[in-house]
Amino acid sequence: MKFGSSSEGWLSRLKNGLARTRVNIVGLFSGGVVDEDFLEELEYALISADVGVETTSRILQRLRDDIKLKGLKTQEEVRVSLRDALAEILKPAEVALDVETSKPFVIMMTGVNGAGKTTTIGKLAKFLAEEGKSVILAAGDTFRAAAREQLAVWGERNRIEVISQTGGDPAAVVFDAVSAAKARGIDVVICDTAGRLPTQANLMEELRRIHRSQNKALEGAPHEVLLVLDGTNGQNALAQVKAFDAAVKVTGLIITKLDGTAKGGVLAAICAMRAEAPLPIYFIGVGEQLADLQRFRAVPFANALVGLDPDYPETASSN
Repeated sequence: MKFGSSSEGWLSRLKNGLARTRVNIVGLFSGGVVDEDFLEELEYALISADVGVETTSRILQRLRDDIKLKGLKTQEEVRVSLRDALAEILKPAEVALDVETSKPFVIMMTGVNGAGKTTTIGKLAKFLAEEGKSVILAAGDTFRAAAREQLAVWGERNRIEVISQTGGDPAAVVFDAVSAAKARGIDVVICDTAGRLPTQANLMEELRRIHRSQNKALEGAPHEVLLVLDGTNGQNALAQVKAFDAAVKVTGLIITKLDGTAKGGVLAAICAMRAEAPLPIYFIGVGEQLADLQRFRAVPFANALVGLDPDYPETASSN
């Protein structure tokens, strides 16, 4: 199943959304000479964009190899080589979310406070509804009235049922939601959970209990555990990935608020931290509008990051 369009409008929003990250990188490509000073400045710009020290070192080594072996002479040629290096790192994370493997298909959403999790749930539910899928939302953030109210608004707007309890047990809420979906033949269940810091041991243990409750309602559930990351957190997102993965085995990522940060290069760092098997990045968000949450695509993202047009074609060497 495919979510979101690849329209020119989205590509334009992607380019605009990454403007803060891109500005320091693009400023280096002024048409000057390709020398060691230029490469050192580029290295600093990538680290500043939160690409990460190790990942940046790997990219710079590839650029030096390309300059030597391919005879790159202009900064524009180096820019394309940089795009290829970034795309190569990001490409394994370009995976489409497939909700066809179970009915109901259960998605558990996790993340820290303020990552945009509840809003993302509403947008994802809208995508699914537009694809003809029936959806139930489980308001598993039972401690925050605003989260329940926000989900209720999304439910009313999209004619999607929201199962909720005031101050109830979140594990019971998601159990009831999965059980109801199973009984009614619903396609997808999306379970919200309270935002929490990875250092809050009691809340992380509760997250594990919520995870187990879904399996009790339907063996094999949840089928996806999606971690919503705030792009403005930069390198701190790496620690969140590790902590939530240790608690509930994260299966995919959604990265929001990339339009509000100069740290969009962190996607490369996230992919590189598990280079042998990167977590899928299913969606990225570059704004508040519904259409600003779109399926992640590596090459347009890398293009936008280095200042190329997002639809700039992929080169043969990066395939």
